[in-house]
Amino acid sequence: MAKKTSLERILHSQGFGSRKACRILVRHDNVTVNGEPCDNPFEEFDTENLHFTVYGEPWQYREQAYLMLNKPTHYECSHKTIHHPSIYSLLPDPLIEREVQCIGRLDEDTTGLILISDDGHFIHRMSSPKWKVPKVYEVHCKHPVDEAQIKALLAGVQLIDEPAPIAALDCKQISSHIIHMTLAEGKYHQVKRMVAANSNRVEALKRIQIGEVALPQDLAEGEWRWLTESELEALTNAQRA
Repeated sequence: MAKKTSLERILHSQGFGSRKACRILVRHDNVTVNGEPCDNPFEEFDTENLHFTVYGEPWQYREQAYLMLNKPTHYECSHKTIHHPSIYSLLPDPLIEREVQCIGRLDEDTTGLILISDDGHFIHRMSSPKWKVPKVYEVHCKHPVDEAQIKALLAGVQLIDEPAPIAALDCKQISSHIIHMTLAEGKYHQVKRMVAANSNRVEALKRIQIGEVALPQDLAEGEWRWLTESELEALTNAQRA
């Protein structure tokens, strides 16, 4: 059984402001716990399977935050942006208050799956070059893709400033102009540079999978959701590429 914790501390840990701000939230009747109103910020609750609402918005207690986001174009993967809005503006304030971070980055014009968490160990493992968690990209090319280009991507292409050729782990042709490319690393503009080295050009790029976790078809661009237990387990137990 999880240790009982005061409602004030629970709300603070979940990103609802300072402990003083959380006390005010509760005392002003803005919080319910497991379906029941609570105006005592010092009342203690078991955090296991704890559900609560703040201003009518439902939440579940989560010791750590693990979520996925379907990144749209024209968003930057940074808290300090330069030209476009931040992906963090797509998240609710409590998650930002928890100082969640994206795991790896996508270019401003690249869409698709991004993992976000406040678990430093998880972030380090998933982003570490040592682990090389495979990532799958849907690549829309300007010119038709032929078998020779597929073979070249699998064999490895030499990129400027790279000491050795870089090869795709897998490369499947989906249509005349679309391929699914799997990479173990995320070097700067890697997909675009690899395709360009094969006399083609990337017109649109979307990350559709990280490890065993695929971008859900029903998660629209700009939307986010919590990772399921099975998804988190698959990522935590991911083997090196």
